[in-house]
Amino acid sequence: AKGHLSIVGAKKHNLKGVTAKIPLGLLTCVTGVSGSGKSTLVLEVLFHSLSQLLYHKKPKIDGCKELLGVEALDKVIDIDQSPIGRTPRSNPATYTGLFDFIRDLYSNLPESRVRGYKPGRYSFNVKGGRCEACEGDGLIKIEMHFLPDVYVTCEVCKGQRYNRETMEIHHKGKSIADVLNMTVDEAVQFFEHIPFIKRKLDTLHDVGLHYVKLGQSATTLSGGEAQRVKLSRELSKRPTGRTMYILDEPTTGLHFADVQRLLDVLDRLVEAGNTVLVIEHNLDVIKNADWIIDLGPEGGDRGGEIVAEGPPKEIAKSKRSYTGQVLKEAGI
Repeated sequence: AKGHLSIVGAKKHNLKGVTAKIPLGLLTCVTGVSGSGKSTLVLEVLFHSLSQLLYHKKPKIDGCKELLGVEALDKVIDIDQSPIGRTPRSNPATYTGLFDFIRDLYSNLPESRVRGYKPGRYSFNVKGGRCEACEGDGLIKIEMHFLPDVYVTCEVCKGQRYNRETMEIHHKGKSIADVLNMTVDEAVQFFEHIPFIKRKLDTLHDVGLHYVKLGQSATTLSGGEAQRVKLSRELSKRPTGRTMYILDEPTTGLHFADVQRLLDVLDRLVEAGNTVLVIEHNLDVIKNADWIIDLGPEGGDRGGEIVAEGPPKEIAKSKRSYTGQVLKEAGI
């Protein structure tokens, strides 16, 4: 490991002045029964204080005496299951930055140049290329008085988002609306000769989103899917190796096969030199961690202490730790 980040004297809610060491450049799991202080330690104390130290000129540390070893990091990112956007305009292509490349590609086609179409022509958020009946949403919102809003497909563009002129420009026989309708798998084959687009698509594929359409509205993505879109955006960035990623129970609602995919992604982030900190109950993730910090021994007032910390093999030897007992039964 490349040293440690130490949280010294964490006191907040039920934490009893604990001091925890997080090894840098490894996958660390924070475990413990519900109410043992995991989220308090990681999100309210560590994430809050670390963000302050990294991003503010006059940092206010909250909930602990000090954080040591911060100079080894330059970013801290919390990847949760909140939606990537609350409107139908947000989609995986726009969120990951992939759509900018696709618009540039279309605006540089010979036919586009003849007509003088710039990248803005292919945006469904500004006037010009979009269908004006639905203002580029592809859907028309019908407001119901006492019920949630209902969206119906726009009759003018049939949900394609663009006007007729824009859809006359084709790349390999497909218009930009057809590209937004492709799944990630189809798009990987379609753009195989364009490396910077393919690289972004590969990361979406690697996190297990091969079936999602590029233009699928963010409001229809599940929590786990939104989380993986965020992970793919991180994977496609140039790694600095000095980032800390925090995930709060990332396997919630995921199938066993998806848990394995998630672990592969986390391993890739660690291989790039980053530090990954996960709050988790899932045994598969806990077994795969390099380091475990087990809080407890119980929940509420009887929790808030570090019961055991170390690699999974060490935790399995602990008599006081519930996590250790489960790991021992699993044959660690």
